[in-house]
Parts: sequence; structure tokens; C-alpha cells
Amino acid sequence: MTDMKSTKTLKIRVRDKHAAQLREWSRAVNFVWNYVNELSSRSIREHSRFLSAFDLHKYTNGAGKDLNLHSQTVQGISDEYVTRRKQFKKRQLRWRCSGGAKRSLGWVPFKVGAAKFQSGQVVFNKQHFKVFDSYGLSNFKFRSGSFNEDSRGRWYFNVVVDVDRQLSAGQSDIGIDLGLKTTATCSDAEKLDSGKFYQGLEKALGVAQRAGRKARVRAIHAKIANRRKDALHKFSNALVARCGLIVVGDVSSQKLVKTNMAKSVLDAGWGQLKSMLEYKCDHAGIVFMVVNEKNTTQTCSSCKQLPDSRPRGIAGLGIREWTCCGCGVTHDRDVNAAKNILALGHGRLAVGIPHHFS
Repeated sequence: MTDMKSTKTLKIRVRDKHAAQLREWSRAVNFVWNYVNELSSRSIREHSRFLSAFDLHKYTNGAGKDLNLHSQTVQGISDEYVTRRKQFKKRQLRWRCSGGAKRSLGWVPFKVGAAKFQSGQVVFNKQHFKVFDSYGLSNFKFRSGSFNEDSRGRWYFNVVVDVDRQLSAGQSDIGIDLGLKTTATCSDAEKLDSGKFYQGLEKALGVAQRAGRKARVRAIHAKIANRRKDALHKFSNALVARCGLIVVGDVSSQKLVKTNMAKSVLDAGWGQLKSMLEYKCDHAGIVFMVVNEKNTTQTCSSCKQLPDSRPRGIAGLGIREWTCCGCGVTHDRDVNAAKNILALGHGRLAVGIPHHFS
């Protein structure tokens, strides 16, 4: 039987009057993080041994009382540290700074059962926090989560909750080619045009930076991020509502940001779009796949051949339409790639690959 429950992370704004308390806790969190960072690196250097989260818990046990932190917050720091150390495969991670130009944004994690919602407020570590409750938090049972600060000093309560799956009635199969001229092109020719969110405000951002108006700079960056997120949410919601299968190419923004296309790549938000599609598809019971997009632009989606007339290399990036010399079909460059990406998705399903991919 299909599990009719899924998890969802809710993000709720905390009222500004609680910022001082949260900043105090975040400084203590940074202290614990730096302690386990030093402890772990010394263990590796002196004993050639990686400390597990269980090992770190023994060294930090009881620290919560002295630092005015919840015991589960201290444990959560160690758990997160070990997870990130494994993820980045490093002996030592970056230090968390509580002040100066390199100050780390505030972060206060917690585990299941540490936070509750009572009388219209979030209760955590014996403190009550008023929030802008846009989700109806009383209807959810909190799991793990964290308090997080953004670049403008605003705090948010982020918590994982269980929700009922809202199965999509859509039946369409869609392949998606990610690009720069259009952020996303679907195999049925629907497109998400490049919003140029950063480029549209780049001039205003430069003026604010030269004038040394830090608050204005942060506000412009937030506006850019919000506009991008809004466009991607609307596009992904529309896809999930009408699809039963979504296949995306595996283009990597992390590799391309090292090129002269970095600004355009980051502005497109490919990684953010794929993340949105992944969790929304999971919630809606839709099959989501990421496939290798090698040669999808050059292969004719009609005859499945690599014709001599295909666009090639950097010189061919400006070719937006081409005709296959083998079968005579004229292709929109991006739509053709999206059709090939969808065909790859169908091929993986045909050989019994599980329904969910990342």
C-alpha cells in the first residue's frame, strides 16, 4: 500500500522582538560548533580517528545548562557537524563567527519533541515566541527543525511536519531541458523564460554598494531571491498539477558557476527548481527523475540519430533552431533536448528502475 503521508518543512516568520534572545542562543551555538570542530580535527590529527555524533555527544553532555541551550540543540549541533563533515569530506569545517564582517547567520537547531505550539505561540527552551502563523501550526505535530536568521536580521522558525499526500490528477509526461536563454523548456514546448532577476537589479545593487548602504544592499539581494523563488514556485506548481511523470536533465550549476557564465547560471536557479520539483512530486505522488543529458541537444528526437547538421560545441550555442539532415524534421533546440530527456526517462522506467530519483 502506498504511504499516504509525507513530510514538509514549514517556514514561519518570528516576530522581531525575539531577535535578541535568538542571537544570544546563536552565539552559544557557534561556540559549541567551534568546539566540536576543534575536537574532531584534533582526534583525526593525533589519533587518526573520526569522531561520530555519539562520540561528540559524550564530550558536550551537560553543556546546555552552562550555555542556556536546550540539550537537544547541543546534540543537534553535533549531528549536523558530522553530517556536513561527511558530505564535504573534510577533516575540519569552517568556523562559525559571531561577529565581524564574516559573521555567520544565526542558527539554533532542535530535535523532535523540543518545540511545541501552545496558545498561539511556539514554545522552545522555556521561552515563548510569537510568530506570523500563516499555516495554522496548531494542526501539525512538530518534528525536528531550527530557528534561522536571514541576511537582514529577520528570524524564521523552520520545522518538519507530517502532512497528507495530495495526489496529483495530472497524466502528462514532461521532459525538461534547463538553460540560460530560457530557464526551463518542456517537451510540450512550454517555457519558463529567464527572469534575469539579478541582472534587472544589478545597476541599483551597484549604486547601493558604492554608497556603502549595507541595509539597502541586503534588501536588494532579498528582492532578487524572492522574485526568483516566486517564479520557480509558480512554474513548478503548474507542472505538478498536470503531470504524472517529470524528467529533468542533470545539468550542474556548481560546475558552470566556475565559468564566465556564472552570473546567468546562478540567476537561473536550476538547483532550486530541481529541489522544488523533487519535494513537490514526492508530496503529490508523481514520478520524478534526473537523467544524464549528454547529447540530448544534438540527437534528433524524431529519428534518434546524431546528424551532421546538429549544433555542436560552443560555436553552436547560438543556434536556436536546426533541421535534421537525416529525416528532415526541423527542431527548436531546447524542445528537442527536452523530448530526448523525456525519452531517457521512459527508458529507465521500462527496465524497472524505482519510481523516485534524485
